[in-house]
Amino acid sequence: MAETYRAVCLPRTGGPDVLEVVTLPLVAPGPGELRIRVRAAGVGATDLSMLRGSYAYAPKMPFVPGYEVAGVVDALGAGVTGHRVGERVAALTVHGGFAECLVRGTEHFLPIPGGVSDVDAAGIILNGVTAWQMVHRVAKVQKGQTALVTGAAGGVGTALLQLLRLAGVKTYGAASLSKHATVRALGATPIDYRKGALDTLLRALEPKGVDVVFDAVGGANIGPCIGALRRGGTLVGFGFMGVSGRLSTLAMFLHLLVGSRLRGRKGSFYGITLLYRKDSRPLREDLPKLFALLAEKRLDAFVRRTFPLLQARAALELLATGSVEGKLVLENP
Repeated sequence: MAETYRAVCLPRTGGPDVLEVVTLPLVAPGPGELRIRVRAAGVGATDLSMLRGSYAYAPKMPFVPGYEVAGVVDALGAGVTGHRVGERVAALTVHGGFAECLVRGTEHFLPIPGGVSDVDAAGIILNGVTAWQMVHRVAKVQKGQTALVTGAAGGVGTALLQLLRLAGVKTYGAASLSKHATVRALGATPIDYRKGALDTLLRALEPKGVDVVFDAVGGANIGPCIGALRRGGTLVGFGFMGVSGRLSTLAMFLHLLVGSRLRGRKGSFYGITLLYRKDSRPLREDLPKLFALLAEKRLDAFVRRTFPLLQARAALELLATGSVEGKLVLENP
């Protein structure tokens, strides 16, 4: 067996160009740990935040990025039960996924069922669990309600549109004009946010406002999102790809949590890692539901392009352009 493996390392802050492919020593799993051979790793906006050094849950540099993985168990640590060598598993890793091998505690791994590919499994963890938990645990949507999704053609956005459709919610998706066909295909009515204020555009279609808004943008977008809600409606913020800097982030949170209340709406922020660090049980309950939907072909992981595992730089360069619809995944068949 090889004594080393390759990984993509982030040595310092910067753009995707600072990433380096390195060779690391292969280590045995410790007590209660699994070692897996990574077959697929998701690529997302969180990885871009780590490049900028702005992600709160990233370890000190240098480190290996990679937020979510699917792979095959190839070694068991002492005392491990309930897993076997050769088993396909998935995990929310937060970091460490852009590598040929990964060692983590068994509590982070869930089995991948038959009928779900490694690529789809890796592609649904962050996006799918984020969308599921915002829809069912935070907003607690009901059949017949209305919703607006910003960033609707992105990774989380496409998962939200599908899950809202399955829940019987009438949905509007804010996206650039070139992405409207994708929004329509996923059962939502597209809105071109570049044509005016989002709340004005939404209320031209839904005069009383919607019951729920899922906002991925943040910043100046918070005000129009509150305005798009009916009184008593719920605004769920996540990701906030349009926000940078501590002061901007603080002002945005005040607007989300306090501003919405002052206008008779409810505001909340969702972060998958924050919840997972507090309690892993919700993810362990929800990810199998998403895997079941994938296996039944009722949900699409919406992976629109794959790259070889060690070409994380190229994948992140593409993601940074803002042109990507759905999900990018690194693959190591």
